[in-house]
Amino acid sequence: MLGISVDTMRRWADQGRVATVRTDGGQREIEGPELARFAIELGEGPVDDGRAVSARNRFPGLVTRVVRDTVMAQVEIQAGPHRIVSLISAEAVDDLGLEPGVAAVATIKSTNVVVERPT
Repeated sequence: MLGISVDTMRRWADQGRVATVRTDGGQREIEGPELARFAIELGEGPVDDGRAVSARNRFPGLVTRVVRDTVMAQVEIQAGPHRIVSLISAEAVDDLGLEPGVAAVATIKSTNVVVERPT
C-alpha cells in the first residue's frame, strides 16, 4: 500500500517510527489511524527539483508505455505501486522525450477525485 517492503516497515517499527500492536498470536499489526498518520508523514516530503509548482500531488516514476497517434498519446507511468495513465499531445511526448524506461513525474491537480473503499 505504501510502496515499501515488509522488511523496511519492520525496521521502521523497530526504530519507533511507526507504532504497532501485537495480536494474540504475537504478530505485529499497524492500526488504521496509525497507518494513515504514517502515510501522511511519508508523503510530506515534496519532490525537490527546484521548481515552484502549486500542485502538491507529484508522483515520480518510470514511463512503462507510450501509445500514440498523430495528435494524441497515452502515457503510462509506474510510480511505486501506482499506475498513472495520462492523455497528452503527441507533440508533448516528443518534446519531453517520453518512452518506456524514462524517468518522469506525474503531477496531478484535479477538482474531481473519486474515492472508493475496496470490498
